[in-house]
Amino acid sequence: MQCIIRFWDAEDEKRSHSCPQCRQTFTPRPALVKNTMLAVLVEELTKTGLQAAPADHCYAGPEDVACDVCTGRKLKALKSCLVCFVSYCQNHLQPHYESPAFQKHKLVDPSKKLQENICSRHDEGMKIFCRTDQQCICYLCSLDEHRGHDTVSAAAERTERQRELEGSRQKLHLRIQDRERDVRLLHQEVEAISVSADKAVEDSEKIFTELIRLVEKRRSEVKQQIRSQEETEVSRVIELQEKLEQEITELKKKDASLEQLSLTEDHIQFVHSYPALSALREPTDSFSIKIRPLRHFEDVTAAVSQLRDQLLDVLRQTWTNVSEKLSEVDVLLSHLPVDPKTRAEFLKYSREITLDPNTANTYLLLCEGNRKVTLMDEEQSYSSHPDRFTTCIQVLSGDSLTGRCYWELEWTGTKVNVSVAYKNISRGGNSYESGFGRNNKSWALECLQNKYYFCYNNIKTRISGPQSSRVGVYLDHKAGILSFYSVSETMTLLHRVQTTFTQPLHAGLWLYSYGTTAELYNVK
Repeated sequence: MQCIIRFWDAEDEKRSHSCPQCRQTFTPRPALVKNTMLAVLVEELTKTGLQAAPADHCYAGPEDVACDVCTGRKLKALKSCLVCFVSYCQNHLQPHYESPAFQKHKLVDPSKKLQENICSRHDEGMKIFCRTDQQCICYLCSLDEHRGHDTVSAAAERTERQRELEGSRQKLHLRIQDRERDVRLLHQEVEAISVSADKAVEDSEKIFTELIRLVEKRRSEVKQQIRSQEETEVSRVIELQEKLEQEITELKKKDASLEQLSLTEDHIQFVHSYPALSALREPTDSFSIKIRPLRHFEDVTAAVSQLRDQLLDVLRQTWTNVSEKLSEVDVLLSHLPVDPKTRAEFLKYSREITLDPNTANTYLLLCEGNRKVTLMDEEQSYSSHPDRFTTCIQVLSGDSLTGRCYWELEWTGTKVNVSVAYKNISRGGNSYESGFGRNNKSWALECLQNKYYFCYNNIKTRISGPQSSRVGVYLDHKAGILSFYSVSETMTLLHRVQTTFTQPLHAGLWLYSYGTTAELYNVK
């Protein structure tokens, strides 16, 4: 109507106006009224909707999830139902949106793996996770062969694994950041080597130009050695840089897979897929890029200047000095030392650890030469001391730990926290921020009777490993390596930390329930 009015307003100079549909003319201009026939048609179409024939791209292809209800040529599924275990196209999905009977059904993105959610034995949906056997089961399974096992809902297990996934992603991000930083340092080092080498060549050329023909041979040798050393060092740096960039690419792919898994709405698929994706392969080579400022080839220039001043005598007496300076040009790309492999190798670094009574919480009793600690139900008669833990039931070792150290402890009870921490960690307060693993000044392995957790900066990550009442701790302070082991007849790595320690560390223990004990052993 507005369109017609605007058109007629532009032609008001006309004496008559005609209807665009019936062509009848009007003088003067008539009042406009609704076209009832067209209005009824529009209303009907609005109620029923237009059912257009599906385009070819709406039909399911080999890689698509097909609608299970369609007959003949099947349409693409829009959603899959975790209750019906059926995938639906847009047309057949409508009852799930409109009928109250389907309100509690769980719709997820189309999946080809719905049948994996059905128990092959009872033909029931698997909505329970058995932690004892680490598998998804149905309700009937929990009453039969899994009776008495530790079972939870798949949703609850997914929630816990989701937290682990976030911890894994954070570790990935930290490693990516470390490697990207190392790559930047290596790139800068390549430039520094090239600049220094170029300057050394330029200076050497100027010096040797002033010399007589007797030194021409030496000039050529120096130039050749500089270039050879430059090529060698740059090749080493570039090779390591390429390795790190490849590792970064793999870590980012791993992170993308974990991110995609974290977004899935299918709990069963999440639990099925998580163990394989969550495993973080330890790098075959560990690097610590610590570039130390070097004067690269400047010493060579000084040696050549000395050759210019002393002429033939220098050529005979100090040429060895020039060669030595060239060979000393070395980029410090230090590889981390490899961890010991056998218990005998670990015991080479055995360290006798004693606990500091001045740090012990008043509910802790120390004995056996301050190597054993027990959580009592009554306070002990300790004197006041600023180093004493007042909130958490903790204690630190007396001597600081540097270099390579290894120690073992035996524990009893329900839960104990085995840690290393900086001495300036908080000793109290109104919260558990002083607890080992609850801050960025301590690293902790939380040991329970049937599981382990690694804690750092208040992030707890569940880790797997054989249960044992004896735990081994290996520390390489300089290399930034901290490893926890389950010790029995063999040693099994539980968790390994690669970081940079900025202060000396102290061994720590945190006990949680009355009667719990932990004893440090002097193993040889």
